[in-house]
Amino acid sequence: MSNQTKIAVLLSTYNGERFLGEQLNSLLAQSYSNFILVVRDDGSSDGTVAILEGYALANPGQIHLLPRDDENKGASGGFAFLIDYVLQNKTAIGLESAYMMFCDQDDTWFPDKIEKQVAAMIDAEADGDSAQAVLVHSDLEVVSEQNTMIAKSLIRYQGLEIERNSFENLVISNLVTGCTALINEALAAKALPIAANAIMHDWWLGLIAAAFGRIVYMDIPLVHYRQHGNNTIGAKEFAKVSAVNMSLWRRILTRKPNDHLVEVAIQAAEFRRCYGAQLSARQRLSLRLCSGMGIKIGIVQRLMYRLARRF
Repeated sequence: MSNQTKIAVLLSTYNGERFLGEQLNSLLAQSYSNFILVVRDDGSSDGTVAILEGYALANPGQIHLLPRDDENKGASGGFAFLIDYVLQNKTAIGLESAYMMFCDQDDTWFPDKIEKQVAAMIDAEADGDSAQAVLVHSDLEVVSEQNTMIAKSLIRYQGLEIERNSFENLVISNLVTGCTALINEALAAKALPIAANAIMHDWWLGLIAAAFGRIVYMDIPLVHYRQHGNNTIGAKEFAKVSAVNMSLWRRILTRKPNDHLVEVAIQAAEFRRCYGAQLSARQRLSLRLCSGMGIKIGIVQRLMYRLARRF
C-alpha cells in the first residue's frame, strides 16, 4: 500500500434523507481524495435514493451507486453484501487491492480521516507480513442531532477498556466501531462469508483481525458520531456500579437471563464452527466459555460470563 492507493468507502443507506447530505459532503471534502464511494440502498421509502442519485450524477468518478433492489438486509447484512461486492468487482471499480472503509449515513467525518488511517495502515503492513489481516480503527466524538458536543471520546463515554483488545476479550465485548474502521483485502477475504447470526459486521471483522492478524487503534477521534432517535446501536453513557445501584451479587444471582449474552454466545459458537480448526487451543476454549452464556438461566449465564471475562 502507498499513500496514493485507491480506497473503497462502503455506505449502506436506509431512510437516511435527514442527515445523508451532510455525510456525503464530509466525504467529498476529504484531504485524501483517491477513493470511490460504493453505495447500496437497503430498501428506503423516503428520499434517500433521490439524494444518492443526485450526488452520483454530480460525482460520476467518485460515487458508484449499485442498482436498487428494494431488499432489506439490515445493517450488518448490507455491509457484508458490499464487502463481497467490492472483492468481486475490485478491478471494475478501479481498485488494485481492496482496501475498504465503512461509512454510516448519519455521521460526518473529520477532513483528514482517510489520510490518517491510510498512513496507519501503511505502517501496520510495513511492520508485519503484507498478507496479514489488518484492521485500523479510531475514537469518535459523540454529537447531538444538531452537531453539538456530547462527549469528546466515545471510548471514554461508554467506559470501554480499549486496551482489552485480545481475541479472548473481543469474543465477549466489541471494541470496534465500524464507521471508524479501515480493513485490508486479506481481512475482507478471510471474513467472508460473514455469518448471518453475527451480531454486527464490525464485531466479526474485529474477531478475524484479532485471531489471524492485527488490530491498530488510533487514540484520536476521526468521526462525529451523531446521536438521534433512529440510531441502529447508538452510544450509551457508562455508569459505574455504586451502592445506590442494584448490588453486584443481586445482579449475578438474578434468574432472568440477559438476551444480549445469548446473542454473544450464538456468535461465539458460529465463529468456532467457521474457524475452530485454525485457532489456538486457548482461543477455542475462550469461544466455548462464551458459548456457555447461551444457557437461559441467569445465574449460570453470569457465571460463564465471569469465567470468560477472567480468562
